[in-house]
Amino acid sequence: MNKNVKASLVSLAAVFTSALLQSFVMNTFLLPIGLLPGGFNGVATIISRLAEKFGVTFSVSLGIVLLNLPVAILCYKHVGKKFTEYSLIQIFLSSFFLKVLPCQVLFDDVLLNICLGGFLYGMSDAIALMGNASTGGTDFIALYVSNRIGKSIWQEILIFNCGMLMIFGALFGWEYAGYSILVRFIFTKTVDNFYHRYKQSTLMIFTRKEKELTDAYVTRFRHGISVVEGYGGFSKESISILYTVVSTYEIKDITSFMEGIDPQVIINQLPTERFVGRFYRKPLE
Repeated sequence: MNKNVKASLVSLAAVFTSALLQSFVMNTFLLPIGLLPGGFNGVATIISRLAEKFGVTFSVSLGIVLLNLPVAILCYKHVGKKFTEYSLIQIFLSSFFLKVLPCQVLFDDVLLNICLGGFLYGMSDAIALMGNASTGGTDFIALYVSNRIGKSIWQEILIFNCGMLMIFGALFGWEYAGYSILVRFIFTKTVDNFYHRYKQSTLMIFTRKEKELTDAYVTRFRHGISVVEGYGGFSKESISILYTVVSTYEIKDITSFMEGIDPQVIINQLPTERFVGRFYRKPLE
């Protein structure tokens, strides 16, 4: 199968799964018991609740679409066209599923709804991100800024959402605003654990085919790599030690690539807390 076609099918499958899961979580764990998901979904829900106070009906799904359009245009110009297109598909699908899926409570336990709802909501976001898309809203803003500064800003987005939920608490009651903040905290931690585009790792590679590996690696992944000549204490043979810093999400592809060139290669992965210097990050399409 053509590589581009395969990538498109993976992205479409991811946005469909993400939209279905996100809508299911909202209609099952969050909205029926008065919890707010945060993000633009939360803003749309607040607008809908305020409209009800004045006797006006405002659709949450319509609000989600209207709020996302301006930031979608920004991302289309500065982040990636395909990424934005797949994200918009996710947004429209989630709005559709939100209207057609039944709104019902599975569990009476509020704590269970918070924990499971927050985790599954975070998984819906992570699935979209791993499929080269997003769930829109604050994801658009987070990825736009992250692409500019080269690091994740999920914690800052959490602070924004907490501020929004405090407004919700002032308008509709503090108890469920507090619960909603817990949902958003679990959501943020889930995304941060499963989506690693802006996390970096150092690879320490031991090989006897340093020339073939370095030439092929630089051409394929466009990262710099340093070579140090070493000596095997067990084998008593000369060996090359290669050092490179990569995005954590690339490690699986890099490992498979290097094993294809040198089946005897040894790779040690180390977490990188801070990297200073020029770093190539493959742009979102």
